[in-house]
Amino acid sequence: MVALLGISGSLRKGSLNTALLKAATDIKAEEYTLEAAGIHGIPLYDGDLEEAEGIPAAVTALKEKIIAADGVILFTPEYNNGIPGAFKNTIDWLSRPSSDIGKVFGNKPFALVGASPGNFGTLLSQNAWLSVLHTLGCRTFSEKRLMVSRAHTLFDGEGNLTDEATAKRLGDLLVAFARFAGK
Repeated sequence: MVALLGISGSLRKGSLNTALLKAATDIKAEEYTLEAAGIHGIPLYDGDLEEAEGIPAAVTALKEKIIAADGVILFTPEYNNGIPGAFKNTIDWLSRPSSDIGKVFGNKPFALVGASPGNFGTLLSQNAWLSVLHTLGCRTFSEKRLMVSRAHTLFDGEGNLTDEATAKRLGDLLVAFARFAGK
């Protein structure tokens, strides 16, 4: 069975991307398991802090989850047509010390999905992630991408995905990515 890790890149309690990750974890499949993670508790990257105190515990915990996973899915918001700063900051911390980059990211399968209230989903954020993931040596999944536009209309008040077409697209992506990550 392929072990997948989904990371929501939003800190907001009512995050559409966290809701999308929850919907993904609710989909049961024989091909994979999916564990959900977030970026809460990760401070702004500061080389002086790293030198004085080492890698923060929240970073180490997330790093260990990535290492243990067969594949990682970034559930990315899009802010100002790009990668959200808090999410990029998390990846920057995860690449420290630089000697860990190969262990954490090297040839690790990564997929990108995202939900946005806008009309273009998270197209620009997902495109911006590609150069970051390439630089870190990840194996980027390109067979399917999921950019959920007008996402605020697809979830109920409790954050449950109510749109069957989006749920099917999400499930199809998860199965295809699990196959990719399991190779």
